[in-house]
Amino acid sequence: MNEIAGNTPVIIGVGQYAERVGEPGYGALSPMDIAGQALRAAVADCRASGDVPAAIDTIAAIRQFEISYASAQAPFGKADNPPRAIARRIGADPARAILEHTGGQGPQKLVGELAEAIAAGTSDCAVVAGSEAFSTMLSLLKSGETADWAEEIGGSIEDRPYALEGLIDPAAMANGLNSPIPLYALFENARRAHLGASLEDYRLRMGELFAPFTQVAAANPYAAAPTARSAEQLAQVTERNRIVAEPFPRMVIARDQVNQGAAIILASAAKARELGVPEDRWVHIHASADAKEAPALTRADLAKSPASIASAETALDIAGRTMADIAYIDFYSCFPIAVFNQTDHFGLASDDPRGFTLTGGLPYFGGAGNNYSAHAIAEAVGRLRANRGSAALVGANGGYLSKYSTGIYSTQPADWSRSRRLSLPDACASVEVPTMFDGRAVIESFTMMPGKDGGKAMVAARTYEGARIAAVAAPGDKDTIAAINEREPIGREIAVTSADKGRNHFTFA
Repeated sequence: MNEIAGNTPVIIGVGQYAERVGEPGYGALSPMDIAGQALRAAVADCRASGDVPAAIDTIAAIRQFEISYASAQAPFGKADNPPRAIARRIGADPARAILEHTGGQGPQKLVGELAEAIAAGTSDCAVVAGSEAFSTMLSLLKSGETADWAEEIGGSIEDRPYALEGLIDPAAMANGLNSPIPLYALFENARRAHLGASLEDYRLRMGELFAPFTQVAAANPYAAAPTARSAEQLAQVTERNRIVAEPFPRMVIARDQVNQGAAIILASAAKARELGVPEDRWVHIHASADAKEAPALTRADLAKSPASIASAETALDIAGRTMADIAYIDFYSCFPIAVFNQTDHFGLASDDPRGFTLTGGLPYFGGAGNNYSAHAIAEAVGRLRANRGSAALVGANGGYLSKYSTGIYSTQPADWSRSRRLSLPDACASVEVPTMFDGRAVIESFTMMPGKDGGKAMVAARTYEGARIAAVAAPGDKDTIAAINEREPIGREIAVTSADKGRNHFTFA
């Protein structure tokens, strides 16, 4: 391995940390403390003879939920400089500190970005770290207890903007499709319609996809919900597994109540040697590809994200591999459609023996906010060290199938004399989406969110001129709600009337 160029970026250490409320050893740690524990574990994982913390020149932190958008609230306070707050836990004082954009693509994107910086000679040793203490936060709020998580660290910081603009159309926002659950449900029902499956049949298909994920989570000590379940258990609607938005029962969507942290340490081969990191700890970054999708309702097909596919295909192409060459796969799994989007394209069956998660997936391992894919990368590193020469693919999703970053990893050396990172051009809108509409249209997809008042019914529909509109049943319109529940709404004609604040109301024509 001595022929590896000194500026070749390698992962030298990974670490994870997790705690569950009320279990032995639970410390009610702050997000920064959890991230610090994960970074401390990553330093130990390097097995270096030298001083790794002193060598770190760059640290990039992932935003936790409480600092992921402008109006978010941190009820117990927050660090003014998260990357430096995390670095301080291990005695590091890097020259550069980054607070990354919001989005689950962040950890994978940063690994590619920092690897490129190392290859270019502008960094020698860099860290990606993040965490969530959302479960502890909710537990404290419920019990009426308080905590002080505020930290005044100071120092320089590259505070990147949230970068949430343009992910959702104004029409979607105005008509209740303004959060992940209903919008992903819309995508999922569009795929269900393509398959011609009933809601009951499709729930079983989602259960068949995710049942193997639960088995992986059950064996993962860092998992938030380590319980194996059958496809039937995931599909059956019960009081505990209630519908949150058609077609989703609660158990097939990301679990945000977690206390989890993960960290990744990268270094140049020269710095890794200088630090005395054994070469059998090195994992090479063979490719990193980033892509951004068009706004949700402007896509040609609501059931697909071509940009996400392009990210995966590009990473495989850069690495000189096909999906058949990949031994370990982790597709981002906030909702089934995020996994189906990839498996449909690559022709992968739900029972593929490789599986599609290394952690247990966001609904069972836990949806550690924007930092989930750092856990996936950490798991990939462990698998690759144990099965030398094999390859892993990690796919990281942000927004509403909006941003996707894919990484390919192996213990086999990667030649960074040419760049192995590519950011694809942003996808362009394919469909016109008027904010206001009056007239007739045909339902393309829908979702129902149960509620005490009968629930909320939201649709995406195509006008006879080819535009796509979003609409919602008017408050108190029990007849329309009942009609949606009586029989399949997709393909039925509706009458749409524009209302105030950009909202469109629909009834069945």
